[in-house]
Amino acid sequence: MFLESQINHPMQKGSIEVICGSMFSGKTEELLRRLKRAEFAKLKISVFKPHVDVRYDNKKVVSHDSNTIVSTPVNSASEILDLVNDSVVIAIDEAQFFNSDLVGVCSTLANEGKRVIIAGLDMDFLGKPFGVIPQLLAVAEHVTKVHAICIDCGSIANHSFRLTKNKELVRLGEKDEYKPLCRKCFSENI
Repeated sequence: MFLESQINHPMQKGSIEVICGSMFSGKTEELLRRLKRAEFAKLKISVFKPHVDVRYDNKKVVSHDSNTIVSTPVNSASEILDLVNDSVVIAIDEAQFFNSDLVGVCSTLANEGKRVIIAGLDMDFLGKPFGVIPQLLAVAEHVTKVHAICIDCGSIANHSFRLTKNKELVRLGEKDEYKPLCRKCFSENI
């Protein structure tokens, strides 16, 4: 097993980092934490989100704990390439809502020496791999899977269970529409 040194760590430049997990697991909070560290280091950042994510704010990335950062909503991943300018850290929230073009965009940015940090759901409400996230996991240098707490039993949760009968794959919602569940409770509820 190869254990890398923290000196010259690959997350510094020219890399892709993916933060994934279920709803209410702290993905956006972790994304914001990393961006605050980059800002503290006086690195120029650009933050993007899909235009469909209007749950809390049209222009800001907002965590469930109400922490925020200004972002640029985009209709497609390809728009990001024209908007990053001289930023060295690029953040993308709710990545599961982009199509597979996001993989090429992220790879292009990383190949240019930029640090790309992506946050998104790794599974949909049916427990299936969600959108482009599996492809991003495959090309990322660094992957962080965060977990919520199962609302039903208190175990580690990695599923986003939809409380409503709506079967649309993409459905924005909060605690009134989703709850985090562990594998056992998810399988009992499905």
